[in-house]
Amino acid sequence: MNASEHWIEAHIPAPWSKLFAATLWDSAAHCPADAGMQALLAFVKEEYDAAEAGGTPIYPPRPQLFAAFAETPPEQVRVVLLGQDPYHGEGQAQGLSFSVPQGVRTPPSLRNIFKERESDLGIPAEGASPCLRPWARQGVLLLNTTLTVRAASAGSHRKRGWEIFTDRILTHLDASDAPMVFVLWGADARRKHVLLQNPRHLVLQSEHPSPLSAYRGFFGSAPFSKINDYLKEHGLAPIDWAT
Repeated sequence: MNASEHWIEAHIPAPWSKLFAATLWDSAAHCPADAGMQALLAFVKEEYDAAEAGGTPIYPPRPQLFAAFAETPPEQVRVVLLGQDPYHGEGQAQGLSFSVPQGVRTPPSLRNIFKERESDLGIPAEGASPCLRPWARQGVLLLNTTLTVRAASAGSHRKRGWEIFTDRILTHLDASDAPMVFVLWGADARRKHVLLQNPRHLVLQSEHPSPLSAYRGFFGSAPFSKINDYLKEHGLAPIDWAT
């Protein structure tokens, strides 16, 4: 086991270990899934090590790298809410797409998500907690397409291999016949629709909730009620979207 890679095993949530073995890292065999994932993990370790030695911070913090998977075991996934890369401001990213810790100022995209939730379901946007962990614990996989980022440098860890890993996760989930909803907000996420071919699932697409695009189709898209209608139609409990 290469010293540049073994660190990852401590962070892989046990319920996902079998799937991770085929997509990123095989904890039983102590080896990466392939050469591409080996290069990705070596790069990510180098970035975290440099940050912890006083260099540019990397977000989310290393222990929260796979927080989305830790909060939502694979057999509980009912909704996949796909983001882009983590927030790159200090104290924001926590390994869950669109979410920030309690007490952190709500980012603009998340404020717009709460505005649309209020319009759709009547849940007040004012005073909403910016931490979306309650959603994750009900089966909403809050997944970013890129799992890490350098501080103050949006997109800085793109095209390093994370997209291949998350594409594999999406493809695996799509192959399940358990009813599931995939939510693709923004151009980057919407490109993933080609991976989602199972007619049993619901795929919702719209513009990104960013202030730059929310008025071009995100507002008025009513995703929360559509998700719950689908879940109820398939005999599943709806998501309690309050935070």
